[in-house]
Amino acid sequence: MFAGKTQLPVPHGQLEAIYKPGRTDADRVALVLHPHPVYGGTMHNPVVFHCAKALEAAGFETLRINFRGVGESSGGWDEGRGEFDDAVAALDFLLASQPQARDVIVAGYSFGSAIGLRLGCNDARVTRLIAIATPVGLLDLGFLAQCAKPKLFVHGAADELAPLEPLQELLHETVAPPADLRVIDGASHFFENGHDDLNQHVRAWAEG
Repeated sequence: MFAGKTQLPVPHGQLEAIYKPGRTDADRVALVLHPHPVYGGTMHNPVVFHCAKALEAAGFETLRINFRGVGESSGGWDEGRGEFDDAVAALDFLLASQPQARDVIVAGYSFGSAIGLRLGCNDARVTRLIAIATPVGLLDLGFLAQCAKPKLFVHGAADELAPLEPLQELLHETVAPPADLRVIDGASHFFENGHDDLNQHVRAWAEG
């Protein structure tokens, strides 16, 4: 079993990853996906880091990846299509490494939330979903009307790139329950002053 920084083999070459297994028979695992690669998103992003740490504190083994073309990952930006394939490959690796897993979370931040929601809703192996700073206005999230898996949305009240109101409308009008929204007062899209609150919301919900 690999631990720490590693590379996952994929058809286009490799994905750089950080894998944090605590034991070989974990029953709780989580994949955490980073924000937009074109705008500097990586698996080392502070929000991604804090989300992973919160999940680890809740008893989850975590896997973070760099999408294609980021860091040491091969390939290049593919407008979300190839990045979705990267997430599928990462989930396959995680569940092959932890075949006893019964609680499987896919979490994502910003662009990563869009990839994670689509992956998690479509893959029967995924049990729960976490979406942080979901950019509703830039996405087609109609599929969430048919997604009855438990979902946590964490959002900054002062998010300037993905305003809160469209997400609230989506949750009210479209998203199938159960879906929980946690709003962090004063937090922007980057959660500069909201990392502790983010950590607490993710950990509490994941432990439940």
